[in-house]
Amino acid sequence: MSENELREQLIAAAMAMNNSGLNQGTSGNLSVRSGKGFLLTPSALPYEQCQPQDMVLVDMAGQCSGIRKPSTEWRMHRDLYVEHPDIGCILHAHATWCTILACLEKPIPSFHYMVAIAGGDSIPLAPYAPFGSQELSDSLLLTLQGRRACLLAHHGMVCFTKDLENLLPLAIEIEALAKMYVQALQIGPPPLLSAEQMQDVLERFGSYKP
Repeated sequence: MSENELREQLIAAAMAMNNSGLNQGTSGNLSVRSGKGFLLTPSALPYEQCQPQDMVLVDMAGQCSGIRKPSTEWRMHRDLYVEHPDIGCILHAHATWCTILACLEKPIPSFHYMVAIAGGDSIPLAPYAPFGSQELSDSLLLTLQGRRACLLAHHGMVCFTKDLENLLPLAIEIEALAKMYVQALQIGPPPLLSAEQMQDVLERFGSYKP
């Protein structure tokens, strides 16, 4: 796939993210691996106004090229790509239900078997760090051990997949789990599946995870 096609697909994914209700305005950001670096949505430009040339090319040293400034969270994206060579794309959003839990400093535990879609027996919470900081990126990497999604305390959520086709569906599933968990908590803390039960689920998922 050409770089220009990736730029167009990245815009389409960003538009779909906002149209789904997962994100609002210019908050959140997406990226896709391209060559020896990655393409990242620009800072403070509404997605509906974006053109292919507005996507910012960032190399693994953090050097940017293009006509726009990169999202302030470029470090987070760069460090994830460096740490995980199999990652193809990354989504960060201020999804409402995920952010509610993040602001309460609550991870999503094994209340439902689909939590395993994030790669483990929970969707963990990264400790708070200022947006755009190296501290936030470091916290994220430590929290994502063995996972492909997590919440960011007092901030939002992050997830990644191998390709853009599966990125938004994963984010939407995590937001749905967050909503169910918040609503379940209104009745009382739900019983949790055991570590053994969740391991069985993970084994059953097998190659199901994109």
